Amino acid sequence: MRNALNIVLGGEAGQGLVTVGHLLAKSLVRGGYSICVTQSYQSRIRGGHNTFAIRVSPDDVQAPCEAIDVLAGLDAPTVTLHESELSPDGMVIVDEAVKADCAKCVPVPFRELATGIYVNTAALGVVAQVLGLDLAVVRQVMLEAFGKKVETVAENEKALEAATKWAAENVAATRPLPPAPARSARLMMTGNDALAFGAASAGLRFCAFYPMTPSTSIPTTLAGWGESLGIVVEQAEDEIAAINMALGASYAGAPSLVTTSGGGFALMVEGVSLAGMTETPVVIVVGQRPGPATGLPTRTEQADLEFVLHAGHGEFPRAIFAPGSVEECFHLSRRAFELAERCQSPVFLLTDQFLADSYRAVEPFAIEGLPQVRPWEEAPAVKGPYRRYAITSDGVSPRLLPGGSEHLVVVDSDEHDEVGHITEDLTLRKAMVEKRLRKLEGMRGEVVPPEHTGDGDPELLLVCWGSTKGSVVEAAEMLRADARRVGVLHFSQVWPLVPEQFMGLLHKAREVVSVEGNAFGQFARLLRRETGFEVHRQVLRYDGLPHTPESVVRGSRG
Repeated sequence: MRNALNIVLGGEAGQGLVTVGHLLAKSLVRGGYSICVTQSYQSRIRGGHNTFAIRVSPDDVQAPCEAIDVLAGLDAPTVTLHESELSPDGMVIVDEAVKADCAKCVPVPFRELATGIYVNTAALGVVAQVLGLDLAVVRQVMLEAFGKKVETVAENEKALEAATKWAAENVAATRPLPPAPARSARLMMTGNDALAFGAASAGLRFCAFYPMTPSTSIPTTLAGWGESLGIVVEQAEDEIAAINMALGASYAGAPSLVTTSGGGFALMVEGVSLAGMTETPVVIVVGQRPGPATGLPTRTEQADLEFVLHAGHGEFPRAIFAPGSVEECFHLSRRAFELAERCQSPVFLLTDQFLADSYRAVEPFAIEGLPQVRPWEEAPAVKGPYRRYAITSDGVSPRLLPGGSEHLVVVDSDEHDEVGHITEDLTLRKAMVEKRLRKLEGMRGEVVPPEHTGDGDPELLLVCWGSTKGSVVEAAEMLRADARRVGVLHFSQVWPLVPEQFMGLLHKAREVVSVEGNAFGQFARLLRRETGFEVHRQVLRYDGLPHTPESVVRGSRG
């Protein structure tokens, strides 16, 4: 994109990199720009090499990119590691104390402009001046962030003023951004922010979790809203306790959420089966990261699809959503709660570190009048004797809450009869399995169809799911510049699949290429299993980094 710039801030954990990156990103959004933030960090409190990359443009940006236009290094390794990634006219802003042998380096006397922890504010001032940002906007954003800390505000303002003055005299606006269009106020949110917001708007009342990157910011965000919204957030002693707490809360009538990642979800699998047998609604967010075991705990991957699809012993229905944008995180979070309640089943939201931590500029969500899940208000009228697991044509039985009526609500993790009592009647066992599985047909009737964009009669169709959406859409635009007809088919729901929604598009394309963030091509395997269709080629990434438009283009060209 000719109007886009890629700004990368680099340094060690503990240098305030995220703080200055957040302030810069928010200033850009306030200025009317579109952003895509990629956070890359190591699993340590201090030290290591971290980056906060902001791709910015007055036009819409949906993905990260590889070439760096402005590199701001708070330490020497940033220059060493990323100098080769500079665009032809890229520049490096670096502390003059760093002995960097770099032709494109602009040494800055940060230690003269600010002291101690305020050096990162000086870096913010220099970068803002280089980009030609409205410094009044930057100052306002900073005041909002530190407004309650009088001494901190004063020192930050002093550092910002000194840095912008120095930059105006020495580097000026050397990489000015194109003017941004006039826009109404927008929100700057990550995927995790939007998931939390969507859950709260859908009627969430209880969230249980054990801290695990990259999902932890969902419950911590909800905890901040807990008192005003009536949401209870519980940090459990382990993941087994977390999912069982959520099931207990849901059984009692509180719409419930569990957040985790692959390693934590491995401990929850028995609880998933319990939800399937007891027909208890629960929403589970699995923020993917590279495994196996602890793997790369702060990096990204799409390698848990098959795990989540098959997690739990026995056979029971489930649905899996895989949002591809911050906006989809909000809307699919709501949809997950509605579907879980309606079908009395576990429903999954499959995201990953990239989308979880990626800030974007989004239009405010219209939440006025949105319906909420309220199982305590929607109790069906039931004449005795009450049968919690009554065999019905759609598999969904009437659900009453314990203590909410004169009826006894019986639940058991063993196979049971229609009332809920344990049974070993094998004929009844078969009927109960079929009853539960009939709910899958109801789920299929509500599946979100894959989104098709680009050319309707493509010679190349790029198939993707989840967070790869933005990179694939931009890659398709780049490929069309070569006079190729290119389409994109993005799945934001990966289970159940309804072949009638997409098989025509797959057969129409001359070549179908799947793009995934794993080594096996798990979604392509699922497509083949469910439809018999085999993609022609795969573009796979599993080094812990998200796909970029460039990586997709390289893979698509073979």
